[in-house]
Amino acid sequence: MSATNPDSDLRFDGRVAIVTGAGRGLGRAHALLLARRGAKVVVNDLGGTKEGDGRDEGPANDAVREIVAAGGTAVSDTNDVGREEGCHALVDHTVREFGRVDIVVNNAGISRFATFPEADAENLERTLDVHVRGTWHTTRAAWPYMVEQGYGRVVTTTSTGMFGLPDNLAYATAKGALIGFTRSLAQAAGPHGILVNSIAPNAVTRPSTSTKPNITTTQMDDARLEAMRTDLVSPMVGYLAHEDCQVNGEILVAGARRFARWFLGVTPGYRSPSDGAPTIEEIAAHWDEINDQSGYQVPENLYAWAAEFMDHLGR
Repeated sequence: MSATNPDSDLRFDGRVAIVTGAGRGLGRAHALLLARRGAKVVVNDLGGTKEGDGRDEGPANDAVREIVAAGGTAVSDTNDVGREEGCHALVDHTVREFGRVDIVVNNAGISRFATFPEADAENLERTLDVHVRGTWHTTRAAWPYMVEQGYGRVVTTTSTGMFGLPDNLAYATAKGALIGFTRSLAQAAGPHGILVNSIAPNAVTRPSTSTKPNITTTQMDDARLEAMRTDLVSPMVGYLAHEDCQVNGEILVAGARRFARWFLGVTPGYRSPSDGAPTIEEIAAHWDEINDQSGYQVPENLYAWAAEFMDHLGR
């Protein structure tokens, strides 16, 4: 990229992007970056609390004003992506304003900290509504437009909470579901010129903060907090949303000036030589071999995994 103008190369001129949860935090940073590089952006944000309560048009309108003041093009949208009709209304609004939809960044999220068994049905369902159903329905509403134009980029937002987040179980559960969504939808998307990938941000955001101690609220010095800025995640989102990006069904980690690939691997494992039923004792005896990571496989999809896992049976 140009040393004098870092925004001069990979641009989004002529592209229309929806960013959910874009009034504050990560979504706002994503929307600002896309707009600065030429995209027309729909800034969606209900404006509720981090727990998902209430609504306020202020955050979405403020983000739009910032984009427009910087010379970009954006409109605000306060539809609730936690409801199916809100997702469809968001996409309808986008098409009315700009005539198409090229990019959907599913960023909206809430966080209701609770451990078992305090994490009740309402905690789970409301969290799933925004993270999983919001991503599902917004993407589904945009899908026909992307298929018709033979082009689209979808970015979902998962979380490293998948590695284990005991005090926010519903959040981690929802983010795990989005990995399955991303990997599976990517298989259907490719033939239509649509790519679907996921971002796992490493930043201090409203959903990552709580009165309870957790990995992102451990006391940090100023330098570490500065490194956890939301805008340091957005370049990866921008790449995944760009037409030059050709990866599909991947999970990328971004934040604190570091970028990495997060993949799902399977060990070679142990193959029972017996024609009879394997026993519990056999499993116990070969536990180290089952868990040995040497030569692990990174399956492209379910069928690739099954072919590898069953290859000892022959054709």
